[in-house]
Amino acid sequence: MTRAQLPANGLRIRSSERTITATEVEAFVGLTGDPHPIHLNAEWAKSSFFGERVAPGMMILSYSVAMAELDHARILALRRLRNVVFKRPTTFGETIHVDALVTAARELTPDVALVTLRWFVRDAADRTLIRASIEVLWSSGDNPYPYDQPDVTHG
Repeated sequence: MTRAQLPANGLRIRSSERTITATEVEAFVGLTGDPHPIHLNAEWAKSSFFGERVAPGMMILSYSVAMAELDHARILALRRLRNVVFKRPTTFGETIHVDALVTAARELTPDVALVTLRWFVRDAADRTLIRASIEVLWSSGDNPYPYDQPDVTHG
């Protein structure tokens, strides 16, 4: 793999936007079994710390990975999340986007690299809702799905 096939340190990625709806929250809560009333009960949520229903933080983080529109021919797998911090709640009707920054790219095999991104999920006012460091396994174009490669998912 040549350095030209790796994303450059400092590369910035901005996602498309997505508006969070009550229907999506209710579906996510149903799938994950998270019955907390802060997500489901408007009356209960009014007297909560946030004063209204909010989306599950893990839902927003999950959405953000898909929203980033990373090159599917290059990304083999999400490898690691580090230092995830939920800074602000995401309320229903809020529009979010992702700002990501490539901070490192290291070759693991001739066909696979480990790419680290500094990850920010932001609202329409550009306030940070979630920040994290995300590592992905990145493939060269020569062998986009190198299943015959040595194990690069551990370590």
